Amino acid sequence: MNLSRRDVLKLGAGAAAVCTSGALAAWADEPAKKRIPIGLQLYSVRGDAARDLPGVLKAVAEMGYEGVEFAGYYGRSAQDIRKLLDDNGLKCCGTHTGLNTLFPENFDATVEFNKTIGNKYLIVPGMPDNRLNTVEAIKNTAAMFDEWVPKAAEHGMVVGYHAHGGDFRKVDGDVTRWDLFFGSTRPEVVMQLDVGNCVGGGGDPYAVLERFPGRSLTIHLKEHGGPRGAAVGEGDVDWERIFELCETVGGTEWYIVEQEAYDTEPLESVRRCLENIRKMGR
Repeated sequence: MNLSRRDVLKLGAGAAAVCTSGALAAWADEPAKKRIPIGLQLYSVRGDAARDLPGVLKAVAEMGYEGVEFAGYYGRSAQDIRKLLDDNGLKCCGTHTGLNTLFPENFDATVEFNKTIGNKYLIVPGMPDNRLNTVEAIKNTAAMFDEWVPKAAEHGMVVGYHAHGGDFRKVDGDVTRWDLFFGSTRPEVVMQLDVGNCVGGGGDPYAVLERFPGRSLTIHLKEHGGPRGAAVGEGDVDWERIFELCETVGGTEWYIVEQEAYDTEPLESVRRCLENIRKMGR
């Protein structure tokens, strides 16, 4: 068969259209990635913050962190905290708030404080062991968090729980405390995975992120392994895999650096964490 130049051009255009539509269809089937801001859990620099919170927030903002998560307020009012955040162009990306602050007698005051500082993430950083040491205790604790979900939602807030190594101990055959707790709560309860704590406790952070899609609204970036005081990116964690899961299935809204071991000054250590994360394209 002889083809004219016009026929060839028509065939080429048709092939290109087919390829383009095929590529778009394939792209549409893939989960969309998004750019996630990076915050700092201020427990990482708690000594410096206790001495000079304004100076720490200024330094953190100048490093390029976009938000901070609080683990205490250093005797300052909500209004003072909000002014310091605003003065430095920082957002509050969470508070580690004690379990008792969410009890009915304290709930309204907790909500009001967090509204003032511009925070929507009410994260319980740890619980007494008797809240998680049996199947019955875990399910009872999960039911308590479930009750808080709609109350927090009325104020545009969410409640969640932060990971420690002990949360990945087995409690019922092959089921970990962590899996049983989050498997027993509403999907709206935030799963604040701490990557380093998870690995250190014998857990698999990659599997956890896949098992509970959409629940990692905030996640702690903490290294495991490597030299003493290793910053994020200097140990054994496969960060590209963590980022990929957060940006596709995790529902993650904030990456939060938490550094608890140092080979230099804490502020310098968290600076290095951020620099390493930026080198990884985040």
